[in-house]
Amino acid sequence: MPTIAVDKAALFEELGKEYTTEEFDELCFEFGIELDEDTSTQDRPVVNGKQEAPQLKIEIPANRYDMLCFEGISLMLKIFQGQTESPNYRLVAPPDGKVQTITVKEETSRIRPFISGAILRNINLTQARYESFIALQEKLHQNLARQRTLCAIGTHDLDTLQGPFTYEALPPTDINFVPLNQTNSMNGEELMQFYEKDKSLGRYLHIIRDSPVYPVIYDSQRTVCSLPPVINGNHSKISASTRNVFIEITALDKTKVEIVNNILVAMFSRYTDEPFTVEPVKIISPHNSQTRQVPDLTPRATQAELQYINECCGLELSPTDICKMLTRMAYHATPSKTDPNLIDVDVPPTRADVLHQADIMEDVAIAYGFNELPRSFPSKSGTVAQPLALNKLSDIVRLEAAMAGWTEVLPLILCSHDENFGWLNRKDDGTTAVRLANPKTAEYQVIRTSLLPGLLKTIRENKKHSIPIKIFEVSDVAFKAPDLERKSRNERHFAAAWYGKTSGFEIVHGLLDRMMLMLKTAFRTQEEGLQDQAMEYWIEEDADNPTFFEGHAAKIHVKIADKESVVGVFGILHPTVLERFELKYPISALEVNVEVFL
Repeated sequence: MPTIAVDKAALFEELGKEYTTEEFDELCFEFGIELDEDTSTQDRPVVNGKQEAPQLKIEIPANRYDMLCFEGISLMLKIFQGQTESPNYRLVAPPDGKVQTITVKEETSRIRPFISGAILRNINLTQARYESFIALQEKLHQNLARQRTLCAIGTHDLDTLQGPFTYEALPPTDINFVPLNQTNSMNGEELMQFYEKDKSLGRYLHIIRDSPVYPVIYDSQRTVCSLPPVINGNHSKISASTRNVFIEITALDKTKVEIVNNILVAMFSRYTDEPFTVEPVKIISPHNSQTRQVPDLTPRATQAELQYINECCGLELSPTDICKMLTRMAYHATPSKTDPNLIDVDVPPTRADVLHQADIMEDVAIAYGFNELPRSFPSKSGTVAQPLALNKLSDIVRLEAAMAGWTEVLPLILCSHDENFGWLNRKDDGTTAVRLANPKTAEYQVIRTSLLPGLLKTIRENKKHSIPIKIFEVSDVAFKAPDLERKSRNERHFAAAWYGKTSGFEIVHGLLDRMMLMLKTAFRTQEEGLQDQAMEYWIEEDADNPTFFEGHAAKIHVKIADKESVVGVFGILHPTVLERFELKYPISALEVNVEVFL
């Protein structure tokens, strides 16, 4: 979870109370956050001849992006304690009535196709507020924006720029500007070389460096605002004295770009002359039908079931009581006028993490108090755990094989295409194996359709040990299944391999007999012709299996409730298979589909 450091004195002043460390720790616990550290009792560093002010380091849940700054923490705690109401965020027209626009060029779809923006007009920043503003951008970059790969924020002094703005994608050599805090102009390629060893910005260069075009934002005078996601231009640099802030956010993800925009403007619109007002920006993007006005600060309407909330929390709250609880968590909630079991809830624009009524139920529990929830044994939903039938059968097979003196191994489920097909003398018809779309290495290209490659690789890596080597595995293989929703299916197999100076065919055959006896499957011969058994099996020569030595392989047939099927194969592996896996002694192997015995 992210840890946010806030000024202790400033936070307590905002909350209107001086807390002891224990009292504030309890407040944080009640709200669902955690006080990690109070530096007031520690030796604090001296910066510019002045000792650092005491700080509170607070751990924030990973889903609460709206609390990644001082402003968010203080606001939520004040609402929680009833000191203030949830803000009513509003969009207001610019003084001249002309909404600023950002025109998106079609070429941007090659690099970062989405953009959003907003204007905080007549904002009153101090040095502390300015530092918090920058810190929130960095926290959003590291968390929600995934190290700027999904989103990148640029903030500019609007008074130094002139709209309308354009968002373009140009070759690196066609982009020239003075980067932030620099004095010399550079083009895109020179900028990459200049910052490649920079500890702060160097880690972001790879995002666009190999692209034939770089994203860039211009104002109407062709002044470069920023080269996202790397750096802003020095011309529009903001400071604590900036009065009008232009925000632009470029992204690969349309949803996240709006979430980031909403959080950023909501947290700092409190400092505008008219608190919680934001000036919109119009995005003009006809080539991908993304023309719209942003940000959209309208609360999101949803509903939650009264019965669901009470059952989950073990309470018997009335609709009015639940609405009061939700008000403490910055929602606006009212009892539904159409259904007494429903609560109409308006989710704030900063709470993109609220996806289901379970999230609303959790906030009701927080507002009620986790320590105050009734404790009871869950008699209505009590169950007795039991394993899945397939897993129970697999464990039985494992136990019997182990007691017969065989060693269980657990190879990886991924293997190379050659190991799964060519090295076993099998052909890929294109309809069997599930392939990885972007394998990182040639060793892991497909999901295995047989357990044999894993067993043979295990023997290869352990052939220095004394022989014979007797190993087995009970695990899943996968096959393509276009008729299923997930387009693939798993199958539980049992496989064993004997490696020694003799073929060991009779030993593997004996293991097969033991498994079938344990599964109460009678062996049938042509002479006996057992017909009164519920389950029976027999073997027939498999002359067409290229994996095994000709004349030394057999199919395993099973009859269960008058239904016959081939469930496996065993035999002596072909010498070419041994050669490819770098094995010099003969191997007998067995593989059976155990699911048919359920």
